Amino acid sequence: MASELPLIVLVGPTASGKTALAISLAQRFDGEIICADSRTVYRGMDVGTAKPTLDEQSTVPHWGLDLVDPGDRFTAADFKEYATRKIQEIKGRGHIPFLVGGTGLYVDGLIFDYQFGDNVQEERRKVYANMSVQQLQEYCKTNNILLPENFKNARHLVRAIELNGSNHKRKRAPIDSAIIVGIATNRDVLRSRIRNRTEHIFNNGVVEEAKKLGKIYGWESEAMTGNIYPLVRQYLAKEKTLLEIKEKFNTLDWRLAKRQMTWLKRNKYIEWHTLEEAEHYLSDILARPVSS
Repeated sequence: MASELPLIVLVGPTASGKTALAISLAQRFDGEIICADSRTVYRGMDVGTAKPTLDEQSTVPHWGLDLVDPGDRFTAADFKEYATRKIQEIKGRGHIPFLVGGTGLYVDGLIFDYQFGDNVQEERRKVYANMSVQQLQEYCKTNNILLPENFKNARHLVRAIELNGSNHKRKRAPIDSAIIVGIATNRDVLRSRIRNRTEHIFNNGVVEEAKKLGKIYGWESEAMTGNIYPLVRQYLAKEKTLLEIKEKFNTLDWRLAKRQMTWLKRNKYIEWHTLEEAEHYLSDILARPVSS
């Protein structure tokens, strides 16, 4: 029976509403959520990463959160191993696993069974290690390689370059049990949702969170170099006003959303729906008997 249970994969750009939808469906259909987000894996980074709140986590089991400390290494290969194990455990309990997130490599690595790390050319890696972030970004653009979410991080850029040369080491179609749904959102609606979330983040203590994390892990820690935290650092140093960093964060999140959509649109197996359509579509599927 467990082998017949589906894996529900909910993807979409940041602030598209996929988390709230997943929680609603998981509550109704005995589901558990695995968060596929390269930012929420870090402990203590709660507000700035828009991590599901403790109230939300109390409604249904959540996995994939708070796995490592900021600065610790956690790769897409690590996520694949972790999520594969959690899916088996969830199905073993007779529950429905929901894989939810916007980190494309985390999702694709799992559903297309990426084989990470095989035949890495050490000589090429040494070349990349001597390249600046700007040079790596230019290499990606010149060779039509999608920039990773954290495109200002050299290690993430190198990994994107290496994976581009390893596309054959993955399945052509998703794993059998996967039902993949993407949240299609109107541009103006998505921009509004991003702005509203920015206000929510600042109203819920992201400045205090960043100060605490910066003191514990250092502002140069890899996890602190992405997302909203460098902007808060500029605010604390009085280099920018609160309004300026809010506007900048809105811009950065919008760019992130566009990069996520560029990545996701390559996947022809995604069924695209609005939030309301996705709720009806998945409810109909999940209401069917497992044996059907």
